[in-house]
Amino acid sequence: MVTGDNGLTAAAIARRVGVGVGGMRVVTGTELDAMSEAQLDDLLGSGAEVVFARSSPEAKLRIADALRAQGEVVAMTGDGVNDAPALRRADIGVAMGRSGTDVAREAATMVLTDDNFATIAVAVEAGRRAYDNVRKFISYIFTHAIPEVVPFLVFALAGGAVPLPLTVMQILAIDLGTDTLPALALSREPAEPGLMDRPPRPRTQGVITGRMLARAWGFLGLISATLVMAGFFVTLRHAGWQPGAPTGPGTPLNHAYRQATTVAWLGIVACQVGTAFAVRTDHASLRSVGVFTNPFLLAAIAAALAFAAALVYLPALHGAFGTAALTPAQLATVAPFPFIVWGADETRRLLIRHHRAGRNPAGARP
Repeated sequence: MVTGDNGLTAAAIARRVGVGVGGMRVVTGTELDAMSEAQLDDLLGSGAEVVFARSSPEAKLRIADALRAQGEVVAMTGDGVNDAPALRRADIGVAMGRSGTDVAREAATMVLTDDNFATIAVAVEAGRRAYDNVRKFISYIFTHAIPEVVPFLVFALAGGAVPLPLTVMQILAIDLGTDTLPALALSREPAEPGLMDRPPRPRTQGVITGRMLARAWGFLGLISATLVMAGFFVTLRHAGWQPGAPTGPGTPLNHAYRQATTVAWLGIVACQVGTAFAVRTDHASLRSVGVFTNPFLLAAIAAALAFAAALVYLPALHGAFGTAALTPAQLATVAPFPFIVWGADETRRLLIRHHRAGRNPAGARP
């Protein structure tokens, strides 16, 4: 606590809000001025609860700078003209909207229009939820780059021995048809359990991280691509296809080939469903947030599946998208894909939670 009030007054208020209940050190402005930078760093890094009383604007600025130098994420609250330098220097300055001065409000990043400190926690929770949902949206979109690209790589590397597993129109049907609504629905996800128990993220951390890309491209994406290509080859092989056999229009295998591309396309759609449920949480289980807590996502998935059914079973769309009606057995090939994708990521998150719990039993994330 940093304040310009008298030390006794500051200590009494600090105890009322839960600071220093088990003991505190009160440092006056005179004592702070006599401290060297190293002594101040030791005090702030000791873990003791400290109340800085009779603090000047320069002292508040010095404390904010010292905390930032130690790698801490600093939020500073204030309402007066003398608070403005520290409000500006902190990672986030919070000014009072009703009682605060114009200078303090201009220097701050956040203004509390109700002058209620509890609003800060509400705002932080809303910000963290929005930030997490943006990351979920990105993870969902990035994941399906792999199963869309791998079929073209297989076709190119096979030198003509393997027909193209997906057509360009089918890719467009994914990107513009089945991808959009579930991705947008992820922005309405409820807050993940333990959201407010996390420490602030490093100020240098961007929205897209290496861990996110590893999960999207190296885990969920590879699983989806493997399932999609497996469905494609199983369908072709069941029709008697051999590598290099012609599958173009007019050949005996053309219909089977169109069914195989349809299985591959529908497999990506099915994997999208599994991915949508998987990325709803970053580390917690899906059960902790509830399967049905985002009705927008459920409606978006239903719309995507209806669109997929139209492409598969409406003859008028077969010519444009290169699809063909599938048999019940071929549909059964694709049906497990969402559960495999979601189940694999659920297992991965479970192992991570157990690892963190073993490393830090007292402070492990839920």
